[in-house]
Amino acid sequence: MDFGEDIYSLSGGFPKKEMYNLSSQILRAVDSIALNISEGSIGQSNPEFKKIMGYAIRSLAEVVTCLHKAKRRNYIAEQNFQAYYDESYHLMNMMIAFRSKIN
Repeated sequence: MDFGEDIYSLSGGFPKKEMYNLSSQILRAVDSIALNISEGSIGQSNPEFKKIMGYAIRSLAEVVTCLHKAKRRNYIAEQNFQAYYDESYHLMNMMIAFRSKIN
């Protein structure tokens, strides 16, 4: 949830021309992470929850790609990119480990 709010704040600094492109895409992807985890955790079978966790992981990968695009377009500084990338890497590892524990 915190990561999503951080990305929300970050995207506010993107140029207006990205409002319906990169800004929209990164926001939908980052929100999708928490929303998929929430959806999967309630009333789903373990195989279904595992599948939905896969969706959340893919959404995080999409956020990372958007971060790369933002850096290439000079919307974020290298230092900020690296901090978000490191947090993404940490979250990815936790999510993959969690998914592997679902039977």
